[in-house]
Amino acid sequence: MTDWLRARSRATPHKLAVLQDGRAVSYAELDRLADGFAAGLLIRCVQPGDRVAMRLPSSIDAVALIHAVARVGAVLVPLNTRLTDGELAFQIGLTQPVLIVDGGRLTTDDGRTTCVTLAELAQSTNQPINQFPNQPIASPQSIIFTSGTTGQPKGTVLTFDNHLQSANASAYRIGIDVNDRWLSCLPLYHVGGLAVVFRSCLYGTAIVLHQRFAVEAFNESLERDSVTLTSLVPTMLHRLLQSRTAPWPESLRLILLGGAAATPELLAAAWDAGVPVATTYGLTEASSQVATALPADAQRKPGTVGKPLFGTDVRIVDESGDDLPVGEIGEVLVRGPQVMAGYYCNPEATARTIRQGWLHTGDLGYVDDEGDLFLVQRRSDLIVTGGENVYPAEVEAVLRAHPAVAEACVVAVPDAEWGQRVAAAVQLRPDGVVDETALLAFCRARLAGYKVPRQVRFVEELPQTASGKIERRRVAEMLG
Repeated sequence: MTDWLRARSRATPHKLAVLQDGRAVSYAELDRLADGFAAGLLIRCVQPGDRVAMRLPSSIDAVALIHAVARVGAVLVPLNTRLTDGELAFQIGLTQPVLIVDGGRLTTDDGRTTCVTLAELAQSTNQPINQFPNQPIASPQSIIFTSGTTGQPKGTVLTFDNHLQSANASAYRIGIDVNDRWLSCLPLYHVGGLAVVFRSCLYGTAIVLHQRFAVEAFNESLERDSVTLTSLVPTMLHRLLQSRTAPWPESLRLILLGGAAATPELLAAAWDAGVPVATTYGLTEASSQVATALPADAQRKPGTVGKPLFGTDVRIVDESGDDLPVGEIGEVLVRGPQVMAGYYCNPEATARTIRQGWLHTGDLGYVDDEGDLFLVQRRSDLIVTGGENVYPAEVEAVLRAHPAVAEACVVAVPDAEWGQRVAAAVQLRPDGVVDETALLAFCRARLAGYKVPRQVRFVEELPQTASGKIERRRVAEMLG
């Protein structure tokens, strides 16, 4: 069965489903909204297996549309609302959706795709939409494009079973409370945002939905909305810790912190403030979570992202694909039922990424003697200068240790002599004062010479992706 909202609305019709800006809908109400959108899809002759693209900000109606697309057996293509026309054209051209639901701004000239707004799609209906039978659990639910921080984005095909198995494994690790309320500020075109939609429906818990992350609104919601869970990236947590003066609410039982490496200083500050941080590792190709360390374990072993989730296997291998011993850094491989079906219309990339059932993540890490995973760096971010490997995370940690520095991003730029050289974009604190000479002297005292940046650019703010991660590709373009 793939119509999870229908099943949930019958099981607990009056339970809160989604809360946003004072508007609250129950599961029965969300189900009726989804029926209206499903009717609109049927009127426009959407068939099982057709792609339906969605380019919308996070809203209750957008959540209902996600379920409506599943209800009629179509495949959702969530589009990043921040993309340029050229970037959108690539993704639309690849997936060939029969319908795009957006704010009415897109136009297409291929003669195959219709653009409608949510208001145009909505249909009043008093009868449940049951025209299409439930699709097999292994059928595609969505095509989610990778963030594209490096290279051309690829369309990750996730099935209903991928989401189901991911939800089960996550619940097995972090637990479920019938009164859980997950504050979700990750966009719905991000796998983290989409995962919350399905998990909450499967668990029968509620979403506190925000269109975007904003410090003041987030803090107010924590207090007002009895939030118990949320997902953050390190930049978000850093801003909250800097801004928050009141004690953290007792209702908050867990913050899943992932998306990028968290510094030891950030984690220490969170634990000193009594924030229940669980460090986690995941990626789009694995339906979000792969491994998670609960707060006690994360605090006992700073830097770990914990053990793989239930039903998930992790290996660390060298460049030949051979397993590495405990403590040695290599590529992280993942196997489990939450791993994607493949990249849409890209068999070559799929074959490179999934080999003999193992997802080659491109991330570098190691496991300790207790089987806990530690992430070092994305392989694509690794800098090789004069034959020496430089992990940007290590250099960034040193830069951030300077009292004047708020944030830093270290990337490779081409160099005729060394192949690549180390470059850094640095954002200073509001009251921070340091020049390039002094900052590089600070680095030389703490890093081997080949790791010290050869160029530093001070910026007002580092560019970020919609999920709050620093956009390394844009930094590299800026410095290159």
